[in-house]
Amino acid sequence: MSATEIRDQVVQELLAIAPEIEEGDLSNSELLRDQVDLDSMDWLNFLVRLHKRFEVDIPESEYASLRTIDDLTSYIGAHS
Repeated sequence: MSATEIRDQVVQELLAIAPEIEEGDLSNSELLRDQVDLDSMDWLNFLVRLHKRFEVDIPESEYASLRTIDDLTSYIGAHS
């Protein structure tokens, strides 16, 4: 799967958690928490959805390093 395909699916899962987001407003390199108002439960649900979609384990120790769409796309690409 290409990085673009991974990114598109990451964004789809994000939109499922926060449907009020406009995809065109998202930046790949800006902090997601600055772009999207996700509380800790929404963030956890988002990561669980990514785990299920990509069948990639995301250990809690990695959560702090997954801050942007680029971070998530790279992590999933490297671990899937």
